[in-house]
This record gives sequence, structure tokens and C-alpha cells, in this order.
Amino acid sequence: MAYHHLGEVVHQQALKYRHRTAIKYQEAEGIWQDMSWKAFSESIMKAAQAMAEMGVKPGDNLGVYSQNMEKYLVTDFAAYANRAVMVPMYATASPAQVNYIVRDAAIRILFVGEQFQYNNAWKVQQESPLLEKLIIFDRRVVKNTEDSSSVYFDDFIATGDNSETIALVNARLKQLKEQDLATIIYTSGTTGEPKGVMLTHANYLKAMVIHDLRITGMSEKDLSMCFLPLTHIFEKAWTYYCLHKGVAVAINRDPNEIRKNLKVIRPTLMSNVPRFWEKVYDGVQETIDNASGVLKWLFRDAVTTGHRHNLQYRNEGRRPPLANRLKFFCYRHTIFYLIKRVVGIDRGNFFPVAGAPLSDTINIFMQSIDVHLIYGYGLSETTATVSCFPAQGFRIGTVGRVMPDIEVKIGEDSEILVKGDTVMKGYYNKPEATAEVFTEDGFFRTGDAGLLTKDNEVILTERIKDLYKTSNGKYIAPQMIETRISEDKYIDQVAVIGDERKFVSALVVPNYEALKSYAKEQQISFSSVEDLVRDQVVIDFVFGQIELLQSQFTSYEKIKRITLLPRPFSMEQGELTNTLKLRRKVILERYHSLIEEMYSD
Repeated sequence: MAYHHLGEVVHQQALKYRHRTAIKYQEAEGIWQDMSWKAFSESIMKAAQAMAEMGVKPGDNLGVYSQNMEKYLVTDFAAYANRAVMVPMYATASPAQVNYIVRDAAIRILFVGEQFQYNNAWKVQQESPLLEKLIIFDRRVVKNTEDSSSVYFDDFIATGDNSETIALVNARLKQLKEQDLATIIYTSGTTGEPKGVMLTHANYLKAMVIHDLRITGMSEKDLSMCFLPLTHIFEKAWTYYCLHKGVAVAINRDPNEIRKNLKVIRPTLMSNVPRFWEKVYDGVQETIDNASGVLKWLFRDAVTTGHRHNLQYRNEGRRPPLANRLKFFCYRHTIFYLIKRVVGIDRGNFFPVAGAPLSDTINIFMQSIDVHLIYGYGLSETTATVSCFPAQGFRIGTVGRVMPDIEVKIGEDSEILVKGDTVMKGYYNKPEATAEVFTEDGFFRTGDAGLLTKDNEVILTERIKDLYKTSNGKYIAPQMIETRISEDKYIDQVAVIGDERKFVSALVVPNYEALKSYAKEQQISFSSVEDLVRDQVVIDFVFGQIELLQSQFTSYEKIKRITLLPRPFSMEQGELTNTLKLRRKVILERYHSLIEEMYSD
């Protein structure tokens, strides 16, 4: 297969596929439209010419602060055509977060999505001597009455249509080098200030090569749903890989509309974080629990049959027995199909999942109902994937086999160390921080603890900085405990507490709807969620559910006390990162008094 750098990959595909659909996207009204490869290529070149006309030079850092949109991808590839560098920001970022990146990356031009992003960016522009111009994707955005410099994207791309800019962009495309910087992706900053991860075109090219070696069964006939933010390296690298493979990409604009849009688009591929599959699992389990006697038996028998067929035989490279094959065939076209159809994944080929720990229970269940998850592990600093499941022969309990041409070893404190051509160039403007994360022999220190099996599979145990040491000197891994406890249908989120404490406790966000149903069944009166989570019978019930799930834990790992919270952890409150990881420091500070109450006697 031919490999093309990010400046030319879309144009090469346009020569091959021309009028086939490259991008599916939503208009502001939610109506889905198709963009052909030819139209995608032409839009990129128009935007690239407009950038050149505006004075964008090779090496310039351009910011994009937007939700997923087709214009977002057009802007990315237009920048690469000019040998410029894209610096993405999460659509939910605050003005302070935007200002930090604008200042750190010296961004002069910022592309913004909708009204929320424009308002924040306008505020930053008034305070920043660096930020000169905003280019607005959404035509419905109402500009500030004092704003005379911002332009709408549609007007912007009409400015560069002349022979000089065409020649300039074509020359830059020919001059683009694999070692040129492509993106600077700022980490979420769970500890300390965000750092800009510098990824080159060579990093992305190598990612495409190693995924071609690992991933089988993917073709130009597939359709991928782009749901995670394109700011997230997992989604960005996956979407670029899909375009490299000639796979059409459907862009989900509003994260809150994903359930509806899945049923409309019915993708065959979609990268996602475990949180999505936890919700799917909870929904299916509720359906099974509420089923009548015979139907409940059929559901459970279908799962047992699928587990045997997919995990005990197919995954082991063995042919299932005839009786199992026949039963599986029947369930695949009835029960499994209906479950997947309700979610919108009935045409599913496979679904990459990473970004946080995935419960083994949920992984096994999804594989059993014929939803093929490719579980993996990676970081922004490694252009996403370090390891992932192969199509066959994967091991539940691992995060997959190390990718081809990538070297992994285990260092001090069980830290996972990575070396390879997908590893970043370094942190932008932070030479000291860069030096700290590389060993003398050139391995990147991931900050994650884990093990390596004899088959070169990675077992991820914990973020080293997240490890707690109790006052009794015992180490506990909060993420492992949280992942296990979150399997329960009555529990939505968990924050484990235990550092320098005599025992482990937890702040628990219940599944409020499930808990309300339980309370009504038990005739427990309540007038609000606050009443519900303070009721001792309810607290004891949730603690009982937790006890059932932590039976395999050692005594010092077990949660001894809990506090139920009346509202979930959220990004808006600063308790979650943009990738839905807990900001433990913020949570410890915000809920200090509640935590102290659990240790008061």
C-alpha cells in the first residue's frame, strides 16, 4: 500500500475515489450531507490557498477550537498543505485554557466552531497581544458589535483563489518533509499545567504502517463514526487512518446526539472510550433483568452461546462444534441483531476502544453478543496506539499485544517504557520536561504501571501518579477498584479515596434513575435526589452492591465507607478532564468535608 503524508493523502485518495463519499456531515439543522473525495480535496485546496493569502507560513501554529465538523478536517489538511502546524483545543475549553494554549503556542489565527467557542475566543483575543484573527465555522454565530476582524469560514476560503497562492501551496506540498511538525496536542493536565505534545508527519505515517500490519478485515467499504473529539489523539489518529484506508467518515457534531445519529448512520466502525460501552452494557443488562422468564432464559443462553463461540473457539483459532455454530447463527440474526439494532451498531465490523480501563466483565459481554471490541492502550505522546487486540488470539485482562515495530519494556516501579517511530518529538517549549520523560537509552516514560506477558501483551495496572499508599503502608490502585465497582447498574461514577488514610473509602455517584426505581419498589419515600442519597437504607443497599463486586479484592483494597453524591462529576465543574478522567486533586479539594466525615471516627 502507498503511504502519503498528511498534506497529500486526501488528494491522492480523491484521484482514486473521485465521486465516492469521503465525509458525511450534519448541517446546522441536523440534516446529513455527503461530501465526495473530489469535493473534500477541492475544499482543502481552497482553504490552503486562503491561508497562504492570509500570510500563513511553513512552521506557523494555527489553532482550532471547535466541536467535530467537516470544516475542522478541511482546516487540518489545509494547514498541512502549507506545512503549518495544527493546535487543537477541546470545544469545552474555558477562556483560561484557550488563553494558555494561545500564549504557549504563539497562535495568531484561531478557527472557532459555534457561539460558545467564538465568545470565549473573542474574550481571549481582547486580552492577548498574540491572537490576531478568528475564523468562524458556523455561519449562525453572532459576532460582537466591536468585532471588525473576524471572518466566517465560507468568506475566508473565497479569498485565496488566485494563481500566486495556487503556485505557493503546490510548492509547499512538494517541500513538505516527513520530519515536519504536524500537530501540537495539549495534554489534559490532570497534574500540573498542560504540555504540548509535538507529533510529526513521520509519527502519523508510522502509525498508519503499524495499524496496517495489525488491523485486518477493514476496507474501503467500511463507514466510521467520528464521535470522540478530534482534539483527542485517539480520534484524530483513527480518523486520519480511516482516510488513509479510503474509509468514509461520518462526523457526529453534537455529542448529545450520538444515540440518535448512530441509528441514522449505522456505522461499521467507531473509536470510543469505555464509558460509552459501560452505558450500552447497563442498558442491555436492564433489558435482560426486566425480561419475562422464557425471554430472560433466551437472553442468557444467547450470551453463553456467544461466549463459547467467539471467545472459547474463534478467538483461539478453533472451529466451534456444529451445535454451537447453529445456535450462534440463530442468535446472531435474532437476539444479537435486535440488541445491536437498538444501539445503531447492527452493521458493526469492529470498534476500537481505549483511553481508560475497560472492565473485563463488559469486554467479555460485548464480545459474547458479537460486538467486536478492539481494546488498546496508547497516549498522545505515542501517536495513540502502543498495544491493541489482534483480530484473533487476544487475551481478556490485557490491553492487547504490542504494535509491530514498537518496543516496550518495564522499568522501575513497573513503569511501561516505549520506544519507536510513533513516539513524539518532545513537549513544545519545554526542553526540561522532555528530558525528564526519556530514559538514557531513548525510551519514553509513560507514567503508567504494568506488566508484559511472554506473548508481548501489555497488562495495564495503574497510573503511577494515581497510586495510593495507605497509612498502613499498603499500595492500592484506585482506577482498578473504580473500574470494577462501576460495573454495577446502580453506580455511575466512583472516586476512590485512600492516600495516607487508614482505610479505603469512596465518593459514589449513583445511577439516579435506577436508584429511584429501587426506592419506589422498596417503598422508600423521597422528594428529591438529595433526599434519596441521604437515606440510610439506600446507602446500605448501594454499599451491599459494592461488597458483592469487591469480593476478590484484598482486605486493604476494599472500600469500607461510601458517600453518595447528589450530582455527577463533570467537566464543567472541573472534576473531569476533557477525556472524562477524574481530576483527583479537584475532587479531593471540593469534597474535603465529606471525605473527612468518612474518617471522623
